[in-house]
Amino acid sequence: MAITQRVREIEESATLAIAARARELKRSGVDVVSFSAGEPDFDTPTLIKEAAQKAIDRGETKYTATSGILELKEAICRHFREKKNVDYLPQEIIVSCGAKHSLYNAIMTLCEPGDEVLLPRPFWVTYLEQIKLAGGKPVILDCHPEALTVSAETIEKAITDRTTLLVLNNPVNPSGVVWPEKELLRILDLAIRHEFTVISDEIYDSLTYDGVEVACFAALNPEARQRTVVVNGVSKAYAMTGWRIGYAAGPREVIQAMGRLQDHMTSNPTSISQFAALAALNCPDSIVKDMVTAFDRRRKLMISYLSRLPDVRFPLPQGAFYVFTDFSSYLALQGASGPIGNSQRLTEILLEQAEIACVPGSAFGMEGYLRFSYATSEENIHKGMERLTKFLRNLT
Repeated sequence: MAITQRVREIEESATLAIAARARELKRSGVDVVSFSAGEPDFDTPTLIKEAAQKAIDRGETKYTATSGILELKEAICRHFREKKNVDYLPQEIIVSCGAKHSLYNAIMTLCEPGDEVLLPRPFWVTYLEQIKLAGGKPVILDCHPEALTVSAETIEKAITDRTTLLVLNNPVNPSGVVWPEKELLRILDLAIRHEFTVISDEIYDSLTYDGVEVACFAALNPEARQRTVVVNGVSKAYAMTGWRIGYAAGPREVIQAMGRLQDHMTSNPTSISQFAALAALNCPDSIVKDMVTAFDRRRKLMISYLSRLPDVRFPLPQGAFYVFTDFSSYLALQGASGPIGNSQRLTEILLEQAEIACVPGSAFGMEGYLRFSYATSEENIHKGMERLTKFLRNLT
C-alpha cells in the first residue's frame, strides 16, 4: 500500500518517542530517570475521579453534542470570565479530544494551502507538523538568544500578503518563559493592522511561579477577542493528560466551522471525561495551587543543579514545568564514538551512558538545547541531576 506524501512528511513526535523509550528501558530493568515527560506526575484529584464514576453510574455513556455538553461549555465560559476577564458564550466554545485536537481543528479551519503561518522558535513539536498537514507554509521566527521570545519587530519583518496565522504558546513549551504583556499588545497591534489571526495556546497558564500571571491574548483589548482563537484544556493544571479534554474559544463562525470539522473526525470527546472536566473546572483553587507549590520546589531544585554546570545557560522558567538549557558548548566534545555533534546525539548518549531521558532542542527548532521536565519527584531530580553532573565532569 502507498502512504500519502502528507503523512510521509510528518516527523515522529520527539517528546512522545523519548518518553516511550524511557518507559521501555525501565520495563527492562534499567534505572532510567526520565526528565522527558510533558505531564504532571500527580494522580488526578479524587473529586474529579469521583465525578467520572458518578457519570458512569448515571449512564452518561452515550454520544453528546459534537462540540461538548452545555454544562461544560458554560463552566469554560465562567472560567474565562472569572480568571481571564474575557466573556464568551457557549456557542463560542468547542470541546475536543485534548488541546492538541483543538489546535488541529483551528489550524485546519483557518489555514489554506500555501498560507504562511508565523511560528516563533522554540516551538512545541506538534505546531510545525499540524501546519504542514494543513498545507500551510511555516515561517520560523528566530528568538532573542537570552529571553527566548520573539519581538514584534521580528514578527513584522516576516509578514507578507500570504500571512494568515501566528501561533503563540504562553507559557512556552519548552522554555517555561511567559510572554510579557507589553510585547503581546504590540503583537496584537500587528495582527489588527495586517489582518491575521492569532492562535494562542495557553494550556500551561495555571502553572506559573513567583507571582507571574499569564495575560490571555483574547483579553488584551476588545479587538483582540475577534482576532484570537484561545486553546486550553484540563490536562496540565488538573493532572488529567489521559482524559483527553481540550477546548478552544473564539469568534462564533470559526468555532462553528471547527465543529463541522470535528463532526467528521471524532464526533464528541468522551462523555465521561467531559463530566470529569466539568468537576475540574468547578474544583477549589487550592487543588491547582498545591500542585504549583510542589512544582515550584522542584523547579528551584533543578535550577540549583543546572546553574552550577559550566557553560550551560537557560532562561528562568516562569511557567509550565520545563527548563530549556543551552548545551551547545558541549557538542564539540568527544563522546565514546567521536564528537557529540548535535542535541539529538547528546540525548542518546545521556540515555545510554547516564540513564537520563530528556528531549533534544532540535525537536523544538533550537539545536544545541535540551529540555528537562521537573514534573517528577524531588528524589528523581536529585538522582538525575547528580548523574548529569558526573557525566559532564567526566566528558570534559
